[in-house]
Parts: sequence; structure tokens; C-alpha cells
Amino acid sequence: MRIKESFRHFLHNRKLKQKLYKIIFDADTPAGKIFDITLIWCILLSVLLVIVESLQGLPSYLNTPFIILEYLFTFFFTFEYLTRIYCSPKPHAYIFSFFGIVDLLATLPLYIGIIFPGARYLIIIRAFRLIRIFRIFKLFNFLSEGERLLNAVKESSKKILVFFLFVVILVTSIGTLMYMIEGTQPNSQFTNIPNSIYWAIVTMTTVGYGDITPITGIGRFLSALVMLMGYTIIAVPTGIVSASIIKASDKKGKRCPGCHRTGHEKGARYCKYCGHKLGIGDRVKNRKTTVKEDQNIIE
Repeated sequence: MRIKESFRHFLHNRKLKQKLYKIIFDADTPAGKIFDITLIWCILLSVLLVIVESLQGLPSYLNTPFIILEYLFTFFFTFEYLTRIYCSPKPHAYIFSFFGIVDLLATLPLYIGIIFPGARYLIIIRAFRLIRIFRIFKLFNFLSEGERLLNAVKESSKKILVFFLFVVILVTSIGTLMYMIEGTQPNSQFTNIPNSIYWAIVTMTTVGYGDITPITGIGRFLSALVMLMGYTIIAVPTGIVSASIIKASDKKGKRCPGCHRTGHEKGARYCKYCGHKLGIGDRVKNRKTTVKEDQNIIE
């Protein structure tokens, strides 16, 4: 009975959850900074371990230290993953989020090796161990710019999807047209439409492997047009994401030093939420704008 009561008390201990939440999710406290630095080093060392393990001809005496390090890293990431679920206000939202899935993938390989110890599954286990490389994505937790970039990609995903479908239709049409031009020529490499579509993709992305090349003058002229078109098409997704980043930064606006909230209007001197004065840099900008407005009125 005491064990059950202590376990229930542990599950519903709000003070402990709040302390762990400040350490794991907030980096403003000294304990949170220490935890973040430790986690970053573990991520980098674990990824470096994966890279070194892939090298051929390593000495056999390194196998035992590598196994010990892998156990230590896996136990640490498992503890971190379970602790995040424990202290998170919305555990389900964290589990099915992008970073929650990445945190889970960081712990799987070792446990998969324990569940499937058979010799015939050894190749599959090695393939699953490569999942450890996904630990590097956990570094996005410590980069506000990375979070901003991910949000911009999410906001522009529909536009990028429509653009991707347009590109698929375009390369299919160009590949079919090139097959009509080059397919009837002797010793032609455009033997079917899928090969022609492959050529169109390689040419439009300006990769240019050179394994399939046109022979006729019309085909070469079409190739030149596709190459020039590729330079303009590649810049479109970059512009879409850049516009989303600029839009997000404009929405964010100035941050109040009192309540740390954003969303203020341009030229605002006081926070609309708590009434605190905005930053010195913002006040200087506001003074410049008001001076310009006064000059325009005088003129």
C-alpha cells in the first residue's frame, strides 16, 4: 500500500513537475543551463560515435568502450525523454510532436538490439542503429532561429506543395516532349518516357549527370531552355520561405521588457498588455519616426 501511495504521490507531485519543467524546458535558470549544456555535449558525442563506428578497420579494443558509451547515452536520452513526458503539461502533445518523435528515435536502437538478438537480424539491427543520427535534430531545441525556420516552413508548406506539384507536371510534360523529339533517333538514350522524365529532373535541377544527353538540334535547344528555366524555379521555394520568415518577424515585433510579450503596433512606446515602457532602442526609433512626421507636417 505504501508503495502504491508513494507512486501516486510521485505521479501527481506538482512541485516536482514544476521544478523539472524549469530545468528541462526553461534555459533561464542555472540548473536549466547546465542541463542544456550537458544535453548538447551528449548529442554531439553520440553523433560523433555513430560517425566513428562507420569507419572501416577500427581496432577491436574500441568495441567495448563504444558499447559502454552507447549504453550511457541511451540511458541518458531515455531518462530525458521520460522526464519530459512526466513534467510536460500536455504529454500527448509532446509525444506526437516533431521533437518528441526525434527524442524517441534517439532511444530506440539499443532496445531494438535487445529485443532482436538473433544473428539473422544483425543487419536489420545495424540499420536501426543508424537512427541515432537523428539526435542531431535535438539541437533545434536550443536555437530560436531554428524554431523560427521550422515555423516558416510549416506556414509555407501549402505553397511549396502546390509549387512541387507544378514542377512534377512540368518535368513530366518536358520529358514526354523530349521523348517525342529524341525517341525516334537511332542510338538514342531516350528509350522511354520515364528515362526522359529523369533527364528533365536532372536538367531542371541543374545537376547535370550527363548520362542521358540529346542528339538532335531541337533536343539540345530544349535542353538549354530547361537549364535556364531551372535557375528561376530553384529560387521560388527560397523566396516563399523567406517571405514567411519576414512575415513572422514583422508579426513578432517588439518585446516588452516587463511582461516579455510581443505583438505591439509600430511606433508604440508603452506595452499594451502591462503598460511598461518599451526598450531604449525602440524609444529611439520612435523618436526618429516622430521627428520625421513633425518635419513632414512643417513642410
